[in-house]
Amino acid sequence: QVQLVESGGGSVQAGESLVLSCAASGTLFNVNSMGWYRQPTGKERELVARMTVGGLSPHYAESVKGRFTISRDNPKNMLYLQMNNLKPEDTAVYFCNAEFLYPPDREDYWGNGTLVTVSS
Repeated sequence: QVQLVESGGGSVQAGESLVLSCAASGTLFNVNSMGWYRQPTGKERELVARMTVGGLSPHYAESVKGRFTISRDNPKNMLYLQMNNLKPEDTAVYFCNAEFLYPPDREDYWGNGTLVTVSS
């Protein structure tokens, strides 16, 4: 079992910054990747940023490239999302994700999410 707990959401003005944190616990030794997704009200969940356990080049959604940075502290089992120059369209519930691969199957774990609200 894996538990993910997000924190750091809040209400900010456009142009400001936030750092989201995800505390992971449980059986993590065979996790393949971890990432951040978001879900605006009334829309589908979408990938924001993801990185493999090995820390190879992270993948970002086009809409956040150059503004958001994903990072991980492996010894502390923490995942972070630095969000700069926030825009109203970044408003969403942000979820932490852990992906495990058992070819050909895949298993995902999710946190409960943290709300980010950006006003203009």
